[in-house]
Amino acid sequence: MLRTSLIGALAMGLTLGLAGPLQAEAPDTEGPQFEDPRHAVTWRREELKGIERLVRQLRFDLVNNRDARGAEPRLEELTRLASGAHLLPAFIEGSHGRGSEARARIWEEWEEFEAGFLALEERVAALREAAEAEDYRLATRELSDLSLTCRSCHRRYRY
Repeated sequence: MLRTSLIGALAMGLTLGLAGPLQAEAPDTEGPQFEDPRHAVTWRREELKGIERLVRQLRFDLVNNRDARGAEPRLEELTRLASGAHLLPAFIEGSHGRGSEARARIWEEWEEFEAGFLALEERVAALREAAEAEDYRLATRELSDLSLTCRSCHRRYRY
């Protein structure tokens, strides 16, 4: 029954142009679900580039302009994009080959890899708190800590 519903929903989405043939939204997750490793690699690469752009924009908003209100929409978007619920579904087994910068050790050390996303979510939450308090000195530190969190995971799990 559930399978029939999902197939019907996917078919309706394809008909209406709401979902592509590459991914389908599952009802119980926040991020897209992938079956093809190549599409997962492409999607997560673009999402991670988007996160990088947001962090650069936030540095400009919070450090250069000291504009916490202007940063709020980007902070909301960063909170959504930089979450394990959003990104982990794209790290499907077998998506570490050609065209990917991911190391196979991600799947060998899955619990540690997941923990990296929890650390990332904590850094984003701390950045939001600093921005909401309009503590720009602390926001600057939090942006640096956020970048370090990203780099530590990249060193371990990315070529």
